[in-house]
Amino acid sequence: MNAHYLVATLAITLATPALAQKQLLWGDTHLHTTYSSDAFANNNLRADPESAFRYASGLPTIHPYHQARVQIETPLDFLVVSDHAEFLGVIRNVYFEGVDTRDVGFIDGIKGDIAAWILQRAVDKGEGRSLFVDVLPDAEDPQAAAQRILDEGVPVGWLPPQPQVEIDTWNTITGFADKYNKPGEFTALIGWEWSSIPGGANLHRVVVTSADAATAQQFQPFGLDDSPFPEDLWAWLETTSNETGADFIAIPHNSNISKGYMFDDKTLRGEAIDADYAARRMKWEMIAEVTQIKGDSETHPDLSPDDPFAEFETYPFYIQRETTPYKAEQGDYIRPALRRGLALERSAGVNPYQFGLIGSTDAHTAMASAEEDNFHGKLASDSIPANKSNQWGRNNGVTGWDMSASGLAAVWAQDNTREAILAAMKRREVYATTGPRIGVQFYGGWGLGEADLGAENLYAQATAAGVPMGGELRPSGQGVTSPGFIVQATRDPVGANLDRIQIVKGWIDAGGETHEKVFDVAWGGEDRLQPDGSLAPVGDTVDRASAAYTNDIGEPLLITAWSDPEFDAGQSAFYYARVLQIPTPRHSLYDAIALQRDSADDQPDTIQERAYTSPIWYHPLAQ
Repeated sequence: MNAHYLVATLAITLATPALAQKQLLWGDTHLHTTYSSDAFANNNLRADPESAFRYASGLPTIHPYHQARVQIETPLDFLVVSDHAEFLGVIRNVYFEGVDTRDVGFIDGIKGDIAAWILQRAVDKGEGRSLFVDVLPDAEDPQAAAQRILDEGVPVGWLPPQPQVEIDTWNTITGFADKYNKPGEFTALIGWEWSSIPGGANLHRVVVTSADAATAQQFQPFGLDDSPFPEDLWAWLETTSNETGADFIAIPHNSNISKGYMFDDKTLRGEAIDADYAARRMKWEMIAEVTQIKGDSETHPDLSPDDPFAEFETYPFYIQRETTPYKAEQGDYIRPALRRGLALERSAGVNPYQFGLIGSTDAHTAMASAEEDNFHGKLASDSIPANKSNQWGRNNGVTGWDMSASGLAAVWAQDNTREAILAAMKRREVYATTGPRIGVQFYGGWGLGEADLGAENLYAQATAAGVPMGGELRPSGQGVTSPGFIVQATRDPVGANLDRIQIVKGWIDAGGETHEKVFDVAWGGEDRLQPDGSLAPVGDTVDRASAAYTNDIGEPLLITAWSDPEFDAGQSAFYYARVLQIPTPRHSLYDAIALQRDSADDQPDTIQERAYTSPIWYHPLAQ
């Protein structure tokens, strides 16, 4: 754990002496290097997993595009290099080494040589993205597309398979993870990305294991070329775990561009979600990524019209080649998914969407950058301001300034090791931020209240009466009419003050309808409460000419005890905390000033960074 973040109010000790002190660890579970085909095709020719681990641990590193020395502002505590399983290292190898044609026929050998020449020429001309775009799926029905992929394989006819390259690359990645893994100091976790995208619906998962390199090298990462169906990934995880002893977790990401399929009310095969499916999903997918470079997935103004903060870092672009108008679906966003989970629990008996929340970057530069003033973009060539306006060739209208400098995974772990971090994820004692290191504690329990706020050991006292974030509550049986919640937030020690703490509630009524409501529970400034119960805006100190701001508004620490005034003991519900910073400069403002422009393609100048905790669920005894 970085000593810089050992804030007194967040250093917590468990009640029983046999248990170690919980630590707040910061990391990125979603980072790509030169071994991901799309990263390489977009000018990350050199930054490998070693570059990624060096950058994350605080060492100066060479940027893969502009070759300048770069360095993270504050080192991370852990990192997962999650290169795409599909064609792992193949594009890079073909560029530098050509296609291995020794075991193919004459005609296929010629095709391979031509493919290598085309690839090398495209990358050298800065047109590598065109190769990636050419293999992206057309817009079609995702269910039909998934079955076609399973039956016919992934359509990349211009490049022959290179299985040995994928094996060698995986051995290299896992070897670097072991080299840089330093228990108690910096954790290098092994992982990869399963990149299912049937019909352009983003169903990607990052898979993380606590295994070491020797164990991980007993298998090859499961990819889209093995199956596009999530159930098949879970089955593979089950089998591989039993065979090797490796433990896994799969993390959905970019649900915001899943065309409604990530958190659907049926399976990708079109079947009803039953208890078995829900239980298998929850065994492997205990957390979800709520924020990253390709936008924020908490909610959308079309889905949460009464939430004034729902319009935040929206990313209305799909990935496939053909332009398809974006439409926010219930299955695309986290809060509607949590609500849907309550309804599915009533019908199936198990909630498939009872997950915790983290953030991560999804950077393809090997640089885990989530700081607005030190953001290296999603792609290597997206790291300089001059390229951002037309970085994607305006394909689907996307520019580098549409990207978000986000996010981070915060984990409350027993210690900084692979096993402890994965265990924290599986018990959902984790949360997300959009980049700043906002410290958050969130507890729910029977009898918790203001008297507990001054506790010397808040964690021990709060968990003795309840649960931390990610936990579950049942009726107290002691005549207590409503659970109490305690939430504490501290600003990033080198960042901005806090605007407010909100608690977001979702519930299901007797008729099976789900609802949501956002409560302001703590805020900076005593004169902001309006007659209608809303809060006046916190203000804005950002200087648009210099991208400077002050902490003259907001508060460095907010803490409160809150009880739901509308609690119904017969209704299933979830609660999570959302913490907002005061406005600060967005990366687009820094770029606009550097380029001497009035704006960065009309992107916002400011951003209200935030944290999202994992929910706490309340379950009645009878449902």
